[in-house]
Order: sequence, then C-alpha cells, then structure tokens
Amino acid sequence: ELVSGLDLVEQMIRVGQGETLSITQDQVRINGWALESRVYAEDPLRGFLPSTGRLERYVEPTTEVVAGAVATVDPQAAEGATVRVDSGVKEWSDITMHYDPMISKLVTHGRDRTAALKLMSAALDRYVIDGLAHNINFLREMMDHPRFISGDIDTKLIEVEFKGGYKGYQLDAAQQQDLLAVAGAIQWKQVVAAHAGRPSTPTQLPLVLS
Repeated sequence: ELVSGLDLVEQMIRVGQGETLSITQDQVRINGWALESRVYAEDPLRGFLPSTGRLERYVEPTTEVVAGAVATVDPQAAEGATVRVDSGVKEWSDITMHYDPMISKLVTHGRDRTAALKLMSAALDRYVIDGLAHNINFLREMMDHPRFISGDIDTKLIEVEFKGGYKGYQLDAAQQQDLLAVAGAIQWKQVVAAHAGRPSTPTQLPLVLS
C-alpha cells in the first residue's frame, strides 16, 4: 500500500461486493520500498512459543521520531520516510491464549531498500513493549543480518542461520565497551542527583559491574 498509494483492503472489499477494480495495472505506480515486520507476543529464546500477559508498557514508534533519528546519520534515507503501525492493542491490553499473539504490523517506507532497512532498524529500536515476551529483539537482529540485507532469504533462513535455535543478540567487544560506558554514565548521573543540595558532590565513582 505504501509503495503504490492504494488502499488494497478497500479494493478487496469492493471486488468481494461484485464491483470492478477502479484502476488498471498500467495506472499502478511503484514509489520507493517498504518493509513489514510482524511483531508477535512470542519468545524467540523458547522456539518462538506464544507468550501471554499484559502490556504493562506499550509505545509505538512514530514517523517523526524514527525519521529524526535516521536523519542524524543518513539524511537521504530519512527523506520522505513513513512509519506505519497497524495494531489493535494499547497499554494494559491483555494478550491471551485464545487469540493470535500478533501485536502489530510495523511497516517502514523509504526511497529504496537500504533506506527502508535503516528506518525499520530505528523503528524497532524505539518500539517499547514491557510485560511479556516478544520478538522485537529477533526482528532487530535480522535487520543487521548479511543475508537479509542482501535479500538472499528463503523459508529456511532461521533454521540455517540459527542452528540450535535463536540464542539472543551477542554483543561484540566494541558494543560491550559502549554498553559499559553507558551504564557508568547512568550510574554517575544517579549518584550526582542523589547528592544534589549536599555540601559536597563526589568527583570520583567506583563502578562495579557484574
């Protein structure tokens, strides 16, 4: 729909009612590239088993936030960007065993596949779900997977690339150092805030990580 500008569901309903299509194939124009990630309440670390629970915190990514983040590193990829979330849930909704565990369909649209991938990565990074297991971590890792980036994908991708099952994202050495630095900065900020208004503020902080 995003690449064609057409409401495909509307067209399907009209055809189902016996109407003819309002456009011809020659009138369909393709603009850019779109990707869809299906966000599920399922646990990739347990063989993608469905997860039940309550959405204690639920924040969907928006076009403004995602495009703004991407623009800081790749302004061209952010041009004309669209982020669309088709969902039927909200914060404090319950995900039960009685229905399909899909939470939403997250779609990004950019000028080309590379832009759509960058937008999807940023959108998944800013999608907040707390209260139950979900597959955003797995979807986010796929955005960085060489085979997915190249488009060399098939129905056996997970079986071949994640032998023995998905084990979660593995940080490399540089990412571990970045994470430690962020943790230290957060801890320092908390200590400074706790000492606000006192005669002296600590200038050194022992950082204990485990």
